[in-house]
Amino acid sequence: MSVTAANTLTSRWAAASDGPAVFSGAGVYPLLSTLAGVAAGPARDELLAVAPSPLPLPPGFAAGVWTRHDLPLTPGWDPGTRLSGDPAADQRRLDAWAAERTGGRITALPVAVDGDTGLVLASALSVVTEWVQPFGDSTMTPAAGPWSGRPLPALFRKHTAADALEPLRHVDGVTLLTVAGTGDIDVVLALGTDAATPGSVLSTAIDGRHRATPSTGGPGVTVQDVDSATPEPELVVSLPSFDATAHHDLLALDRLFGLRTAARDGTFPGISPVDLAVSSARQQAVASFTALGFQAATVTALAAFPLAYHPLTTRKLRVTVTFDRPFGFLAVHRRTGLVLVAGWVATP
Repeated sequence: MSVTAANTLTSRWAAASDGPAVFSGAGVYPLLSTLAGVAAGPARDELLAVAPSPLPLPPGFAAGVWTRHDLPLTPGWDPGTRLSGDPAADQRRLDAWAAERTGGRITALPVAVDGDTGLVLASALSVVTEWVQPFGDSTMTPAAGPWSGRPLPALFRKHTAADALEPLRHVDGVTLLTVAGTGDIDVVLALGTDAATPGSVLSTAIDGRHRATPSTGGPGVTVQDVDSATPEPELVVSLPSFDATAHHDLLALDRLFGLRTAARDGTFPGISPVDLAVSSARQQAVASFTALGFQAATVTALAAFPLAYHPLTTRKLRVTVTFDRPFGFLAVHRRTGLVLVAGWVATP
């Protein structure tokens, strides 16, 4: 249930924001679930509607909790670590936590600590995988679309085997290509039609992965009969390498994340008898797709303030998949199906 709910949050975020460059619903969900467990009234109802049950921690995930040094705490609430009361020192400590948990890919917590901060909840997610079959370097010059006529550095891979076409799927007008990585991580590339919006492509990929069917048709796919010494089909993949980075203000989509009442009225009696309201909710995310593998990291943080404180013998099939216009990507935990990181490549 929790994996489905987390993936639903990621899909709705993709649709609402029309395909951010890189983002992680899986990084936000555990924080919302934690708040739901200590909230009351409408704030609890809104949070439970988004995060109804705890999420088993995905690989590469870390969480932290910090509370104001003089904030009264509800019995049974684990304060994690107390803030010192020196905002500058606390900020350095939290930034160091973010850098350590993401291998230096993100060097600062995306929320600021000041003298009014009563609570900080943070998550860090690091995704690192190497391709089972690496790519080689190549070039591409798209003939049409937003990248038309631009010579681009590209990644190229060719695979010939009886099951070579197995990674290629299609669902609701979107081509899906699964790139297998180590450590139980797959990266799914998603290409829609020229007219499709980034949000619709990503939400279709997230929601439709499990019902996608094998197909040699769809956006970006061409099929040829070629001369060959062996009859096994061949899959050729070409795409640009990419780096993506993004900053997100979650309170700009407060209804999506169930934070509307939490930011306005607070009420988290499970933390403190003092009313707390969410004052800041942000995520920083980065991702990189190279010839050898995929790396991504996100840091998500919620801050709250206390209201009271102010070759030629036969024929074979060759299928080529070319990502030569904007496309989406998902990093998926293979065993559970949890979408860890998703994004949209608008510029190569």
